[in-house]
Amino acid sequence: MEFQTWMLLVFPLFFGMGWLAARIDIKELLSESSSLPQSYFQGLNFLLNEQQDKAIEAFIEVVKIDPQTVELHFALGSLFRRRGEVDRALRMHHNLVDRADLDDDKRQQAIFELAQDYLKAGILDRAENLFSELENTPYARQSLEFLLELFQKEHDWLKAIAVTKRLTAISGQSYSKQASFFYCELANEETVQGNLTVAREYLQQALLDCPSAVRATMMLGDMLVKEGRYQDAMNTWKNIEMQDAQYLPLVAEHLLNAYRSLDREADGVALLRDYLNKYHSLDLMNVLFDVVLKNEGSEAAYQLVRNELERNPTLLGLDKLLEARLLEVSTDRRADIELVKNLVHKRTRNLATYRCAHCGFKARQFYWHCPACQAWDSYSPRRNEETGMPS
Repeated sequence: MEFQTWMLLVFPLFFGMGWLAARIDIKELLSESSSLPQSYFQGLNFLLNEQQDKAIEAFIEVVKIDPQTVELHFALGSLFRRRGEVDRALRMHHNLVDRADLDDDKRQQAIFELAQDYLKAGILDRAENLFSELENTPYARQSLEFLLELFQKEHDWLKAIAVTKRLTAISGQSYSKQASFFYCELANEETVQGNLTVAREYLQQALLDCPSAVRATMMLGDMLVKEGRYQDAMNTWKNIEMQDAQYLPLVAEHLLNAYRSLDREADGVALLRDYLNKYHSLDLMNVLFDVVLKNEGSEAAYQLVRNELERNPTLLGLDKLLEARLLEVSTDRRADIELVKNLVHKRTRNLATYRCAHCGFKARQFYWHCPACQAWDSYSPRRNEETGMPS
């Protein structure tokens, strides 16, 4: 394209327009800055210098001077709640909710923040009422998640189940597994009160909603044992292999005892051996070790552990192998093996624990509900060494 003389006139024009726009922006920025109280800039300066307490006091002064600073109200209220100053957060968010000039979006936000303040303060009835007000708003899903947390704290399992159904409808994500745990809690309560029929109905509902609910299957089997229905209990527990085979060790002892109750211990041992061949498990091996030792002697028990250790080498397995060897070793070699076993046993103490995948809490027993962080289904049914989790 050839250069035209008239183009020389365009460049000054564009330059002039840019300069004018910049002047307008600068004037507007200066105007806005001059309208802000001095304490606002002091607060920013304190924040930059990581002096949060002084920053908060400066921003509070801004709020007093200019009550229209809604976003600053929200920011301060959330900051107070995170710092544990719930009373101040409540006052800040109450002031927002009570304002007549607040639009609907901001009012819903203020109610949502206020509900969180009440939840943090442990005033659960008010928190529940406020979260419930937000059901048909953009805060519906978050409010339901908070309600789910609230009802679990109150052990109101029926309301918690109702919330999981609403969450599923809103999000399209299944909450059936969480609901199955709540049905199990209800079944526990009814069992304690002797209402076995109602308890069974809750467990059956748990399995209907979530066919993979291993806990419900385990509890249903336990209930059948209490009624003397050992064969039905065994058949129920065997379903765990299809649900999630890694949970079989948790019912291994129960299965064996049920077979014993029917004078069929050998069948029970054969079943557990089959499980052990298919699914490596220290706990399955331990159950089998005790019964083989009792029925077949120390050499057979030793061979059982040795075979498993060859297939699945672990320090916990080595500890059991040394225990088996001690049962038949001669006196002159016993001291050396005991020394090695004691050293291995000290090293395996942490390896034999269960560990919460959510918070890392370690426990000697298996939990469905972490006692530390309250997470559901966060424990693997396998020991630390088997899962490869750090000790």
